[in-house]
Amino acid sequence: MKASDLKRDVHEKYGEFARQSGPRAQSSCCRSSSCCGELEFSMIGDEYQTIEAYHPEADLGLGCGIPTQFAGIKPGDFVLDLGSGAGNDCFVARSLVGESGKVCGLDFTEDMVAKARENARKRGYTNVEFIQGDIEEMPLPENTYDVVLSNCVLNLVPDKNKAFSEIWRVLKPGGHFCVSDVLIKGQLPQSIRNAAEMYVGCVSGAVSIEVYLDLIRKQGFREINVHKQREIPIPGELLKKYLSEQETEQFKDSGHGIFSITVSGYKK
Repeated sequence: MKASDLKRDVHEKYGEFARQSGPRAQSSCCRSSSCCGELEFSMIGDEYQTIEAYHPEADLGLGCGIPTQFAGIKPGDFVLDLGSGAGNDCFVARSLVGESGKVCGLDFTEDMVAKARENARKRGYTNVEFIQGDIEEMPLPENTYDVVLSNCVLNLVPDKNKAFSEIWRVLKPGGHFCVSDVLIKGQLPQSIRNAAEMYVGCVSGAVSIEVYLDLIRKQGFREINVHKQREIPIPGELLKKYLSEQETEQFKDSGHGIFSITVSGYKK
C-alpha cells in the first residue's frame, strides 16, 4: 500500500471509530466484522480495568498493550502520547505525572482529537492537551518531553524511520520512549498478509521485529529493552481459507506470526 493511501485509510477508518459510541468491543477494529471482515480476531490481550485512572469511554479497544506499565513515568514528567485516540493512555499517564506534570496527545484524526478533548473537559483535566498532527512531521518543539508513549500506532506510520527520528527530536536528552506495537515474526504467508493488510488496525504497515529494533538502534537510541512480547493468534478458519492443510500445519509449527511487543529506548 502506498504511503498516501495508508494515511488516507487511517484518517478515514479512525475517524469512523471516533464517531462511534458504545462498548469498546464494538469499536475495536479487529473485533468488528464491519471493519475487519474475516479478520475477527483481537489484538487486545492486555486489560486496563485494574489500572488507575482508566476510563472505559476513552478506550476504543484499538491498542495492543499497556505502555504506561513499563514507561517509568514519574511525578512532574512531561509526557507525549502518539496516536492518542480518545485519550485513554493520556489519562493513565496523567495519574502518574500528577498535578506538577503535563501530558500531550497527538493524533492524526481531527475527530479523535475532538473526542479526547471532550473526555478531558468532562473530567476537568487542565494539564492534558490534545493536538492534531502527523507523527512523521510533529508540530512540536524539540527537546521537550521526558517520555514518549504510543500504543499500536507506529505500525500504521509509512516511514517508521522518520517517526523514530521525530521521537528522538522531541525527547529531552536523557528522555525515553515506551511503545506497544504490532510486528511480524519470521515469514507470514503472503496470502494471509495480503488479507490482513486490507484492514487498518490489523497488520497494515507492520514490519519484522528485527527490522523494527534495528531502525530504533540506528536512530541512536540506547538501553533498548523489549518488556513484553505476545503472539496475536490467527484464527484457524482464516488459515484454512488461504492455506492448505499441510501449509497450515507448517505455519503453526514455524513459530512465525503476528506479535505485539512493548519496547523502550533512551535518548543518550
